[in-house]
Amino acid sequence: MDLVNNGILLSKNSVNNLFGQREPWQVASITASSILTSYWLWNFLCQDESLYNRFKKFTFTQIKKIPKFKKQVEEETKKISDLFENEVIENTKSEKYIIELPSQGIPRDELIKTVNRYLNLGKYNWKEGFISGAIYYYDEELIKLLTEVYGYASYTNPLHSDIFPGICKMEAEVVRLVANLFHGDSNACGTMTSGGTESIIMACKAYRDYGKNECGIKKGEIIVPRSVHPAFDKAACYFGIKIIHIDLNPDTYTVNLKKMENAINKNTLLLVGSFPNFPYGTSDDIEAISALGLKYNIPVHVDCCLGGFIAAFMPQAGFPLPPFDFILPGVTSISADTHKYGYAPKGSSVVLYSDKKYRHNQYYVCTEWPGGHYGSPTISGSRSGGIIAACWATLMYFGMNGYITSTKEIMDTKIFIEEQLRSMEGIFIFGKPTTSVIAIGSNDFNIYRLSDALNARGWNLNTLQFPIGIHICITHLHTKPGVASLFIEDLRQELIEILKTPNVQLTGKMAMYGMSATLPDRTIVGDITRYFIDAMYYTPK
Repeated sequence: MDLVNNGILLSKNSVNNLFGQREPWQVASITASSILTSYWLWNFLCQDESLYNRFKKFTFTQIKKIPKFKKQVEEETKKISDLFENEVIENTKSEKYIIELPSQGIPRDELIKTVNRYLNLGKYNWKEGFISGAIYYYDEELIKLLTEVYGYASYTNPLHSDIFPGICKMEAEVVRLVANLFHGDSNACGTMTSGGTESIIMACKAYRDYGKNECGIKKGEIIVPRSVHPAFDKAACYFGIKIIHIDLNPDTYTVNLKKMENAINKNTLLLVGSFPNFPYGTSDDIEAISALGLKYNIPVHVDCCLGGFIAAFMPQAGFPLPPFDFILPGVTSISADTHKYGYAPKGSSVVLYSDKKYRHNQYYVCTEWPGGHYGSPTISGSRSGGIIAACWATLMYFGMNGYITSTKEIMDTKIFIEEQLRSMEGIFIFGKPTTSVIAIGSNDFNIYRLSDALNARGWNLNTLQFPIGIHICITHLHTKPGVASLFIEDLRQELIEILKTPNVQLTGKMAMYGMSATLPDRTIVGDITRYFIDAMYYTPK
């Protein structure tokens, strides 16, 4: 009779040779110990995180426990925390903090004045296009319309569909018309969410449950480009999904398709591509990823959160694009933000599916609650009907021609800025930007110096890492007369000055960004980020 021990088939003779003339209880003890040791070793070696990364984390953790280094780390992080907090204090120094309820309610006129003062705090002239992204459209007439619409619907809640069927109708119409924009057929469906992050999280939740319920996948994995939005990492963290990041092609800054295919296995829940990605504005080859999805029978999600509402109108505006949406048979879901280039209020986005079987796995349903049957389509239970109504009103306000016109203006501005940047010495453009984002790097100096210099002139750009870079996200505000030309002229002047002394070291906040991009201990970088978030909640002690 053969025995199996630690995955190895052993004959009776080999067992005798192994254990000699030991008593049965001794044999059992040795066998159990051997199994436990093998089990521990297997778990130690075969984890989602690589052995190298775990060793690196362990090493840095132990180093930071050494009193000398612990004190140094605490001193430096305290400086960084104070830096963030002092910036908040500086931006709000003209206003007193209200940290207790007033004994009597504040009159309406005084409240409105206070709100307007609060809204005008800050140093950036964002209404004139001096920032990258963040605000995608600003028009007083549209603001008045949306304020009025939101006010009418502010008390409504689509969770109570029998009480507010009109709000549910608006949401259904938003989902349907956005699905049509992305070539969805009659089976295409989806929901509205509170933003791109929730749209992505909902898609990941749907595929985790679909893989578990329909395919028997217990330890699901999603395969994403390294440039993909961190909302996918957030979803993986929340839902216990393994996330596999695929390197980019160094020339195009798009996902390496061969490496993506090699990463596919029996636990793969989802393949992801961006159109475009946030850091570089480049777009992955969605047609090829769709083909991989069909080849291996794996769903494909396309993240169009950033530029989807430009990409959807670019062909009609005269800017051809490769196929990237439901026109490709392998694409099963799309996330697109109405609050970006859809110009709807913040807090609105759409997640779409090619079939209801995926959307059903997005829902949360509880049938055993004493309060009755409970179900909700997204993370939130109660949602703001005001946001839904304002989003619906925005889409109706612009119409197809309005979005096509806006897209043409933005793309013309983007092309002008890109051409000017490519003509300058000392900098380069990452890949070929698809829609509205242009990422800039340099082989001659630290590019964060350019960001710092432009910041001093009132411009706010986004910083990138791995490799370091900066980007500008072109919005409708940049299409105003003279804004793009002023940006180019300011950048050109600062670039000339920087190239005179290319080896000067960074100072101030940019020095901190430069330092964080090179720190091997990423837990310290995580702490820095937490201090930044802490500062957002500053009130005087």
